[in-house]
Amino acid sequence: MLCRKNSALLVINAGSSGIKFALFSQFGGETDVALVGRGQIRLVEQETVINFSDISGEKFHPRSEASQASTFDSLEAIPRVIAWINEHYGELNIDAIGHRVVHGGTKYLKPVVISPAVLVDLEALVPLAPIHQPACLHAIRLTQKHFGDAQQVACFDTTFHCEQPWVARALGLPREITDLGVQRYGFHGLSMEFITSQFTRVLGDQSTGKVIVAHLGNGSSLCAIKNSKSVTSTMGFSALDGLLMGTRCGTLDPGVVLYLLQQLKMTSKQVSSMLYQQSGLLGVSGISADMQTLLKSTAPAALQAIDLFVFRLVGEIGSLAASMGGLDALIFTGGIGENAPQIRARIVDSCQWLGASLDPLANQVDLELIHAPSSKLQIAVVPTDEEQVIALHTVRALTCQPGQVAQSST
Repeated sequence: MLCRKNSALLVINAGSSGIKFALFSQFGGETDVALVGRGQIRLVEQETVINFSDISGEKFHPRSEASQASTFDSLEAIPRVIAWINEHYGELNIDAIGHRVVHGGTKYLKPVVISPAVLVDLEALVPLAPIHQPACLHAIRLTQKHFGDAQQVACFDTTFHCEQPWVARALGLPREITDLGVQRYGFHGLSMEFITSQFTRVLGDQSTGKVIVAHLGNGSSLCAIKNSKSVTSTMGFSALDGLLMGTRCGTLDPGVVLYLLQQLKMTSKQVSSMLYQQSGLLGVSGISADMQTLLKSTAPAALQAIDLFVFRLVGEIGSLAASMGGLDALIFTGGIGENAPQIRARIVDSCQWLGASLDPLANQVDLELIHAPSSKLQIAVVPTDEEQVIALHTVRALTCQPGQVAQSST
């Protein structure tokens, strides 16, 4: 990457239900980047919600549009992002682009400069993340086409968990299968990495203690973190595992999959679609995948979906606490974690056996620390910023010296 005058770094975070981006106008070394603007395009209740803003907070084109799509289309969203950048920041030269890539497999354990060989490897991981990985690859290819001279870096959601102990990664399958990479990986690592970077500021003396981070959104997972290192996660081989999610089933007896295939004669494609896109909150409620919609509903099925979400989550908190031999702090983040005080209250209430106690007023007004003075656990709400993490990883991965060009990894 040749750093020029007005050099800028673009971050693309393509997810299962939307795309977020952030634009940074300058690189302040390996530990700092300067945000210029950011935005998000997401699909909610068959409406495309668009929200762009600059660093001053000024909103650009916030609106909702009717959509006929039932799933998010990153191919349609990326050109909108590019058009907005060209319109408002045409003077900037996009010299670097950092991408969130959900799966790095066993080969990519740290961010990597994208080359044709890297893309081939990442394409081979699509079966492990069939909803997320294609969206990430679409974003890479579209930005390569538009910003041909920009160096691009892939930053992986699996990296944060790659040093978990063997027992946390292992599956009870024959060795010849696990040797093919069939193991537990863990996801939401970029979010977990950002939250971990906030431990000292938020938790003080407990920053090196035993912490569970609850990333709750359309995709949800918990991570047990001890001494700022991932111990285990509720997500395993795929992003289907663990908690009940917006449209994903979470942990499922593998016998159910066999039953769907053998007895109901469903095809593997039909089963995949059901488990990834028709289950979770949407499938249980029959109403919506959106937690805010369900919280406003009085339909019995909506209430049941919320009950199941909380029940499964509280059970996993107990499991993760046991894996660390105790618990010092619980941190909520993600769309639900940051914006649904009713859900946080129900979770904490069910964790009283761990010594958790909530300050109802602090929780209701979304303060950062929401535990009661009597609580044995620190409980916090910390907005995540995956884009900042990706930006810093991109700067570190690329040589940014005048007249030097970063070399692509092969």
